Amino acid sequence: MSNSVIQSGEPSQSPEEREYEMRALISSIWTGGRLFIGIYTFMLASLVFSYFYLRSSNNGLLWRPDHVTAPRGFGFLIFGFSLVTGILAYVGRKRLVKGSFTDFSVAAWAGVGTGLIALLLQIVEFSHLPFFPGSSGYASTFIGFGVMNIMSLVISVYWLETTVARGMRIRKEVAGDNPEFSSHPRARAFRADVAAMSYFQVFLALAGALLFAMFYLM
Repeated sequence: MSNSVIQSGEPSQSPEEREYEMRALISSIWTGGRLFIGIYTFMLASLVFSYFYLRSSNNGLLWRPDHVTAPRGFGFLIFGFSLVTGILAYVGRKRLVKGSFTDFSVAAWAGVGTGLIALLLQIVEFSHLPFFPGSSGYASTFIGFGVMNIMSLVISVYWLETTVARGMRIRKEVAGDNPEFSSHPRARAFRADVAAMSYFQVFLALAGALLFAMFYLM
């Protein structure tokens, strides 16, 4: 009994047990990130289905009266900044894998900036729409798209910012040179989180390309 209890009164753990828990944590981050992408895919699929269903049925010729379109200037800017955010997150992870936390940090903070610009533009665009919500099938689905995009950008920027802030905190609190590349549990969890975050950012960029084509080009 005394061998299973340490002086603090907490159960002791062997190195094998600690390694098992660490692997379980990393696996949960890996699985959670992919499941989140899957859940998000179903949400976006509902929007795509609504768009093409209303467009194909075109009841009362009210799908898109007078071929009204959301401001394309805003659309190009929002998509452009969102795409740059995804690219920066991907490039930042690649640089981190190669051993440069500084490059990752610069890319991540730049991605936070471009993501915030895209978010601001998406909000401002609502005040420049040439149609009213619910005035047509296109107008209704576009409002849904805009709200979803705001939510996507908030999640994107928040995840990117908290990830890079976590890496900076590890540098301050964990001893040694380049602690974010060490075998410390927090460093290993950080690297797993960076991978999950970058995959989600790339997914948002690809999904954004499809939605941009649907609402601004088609």
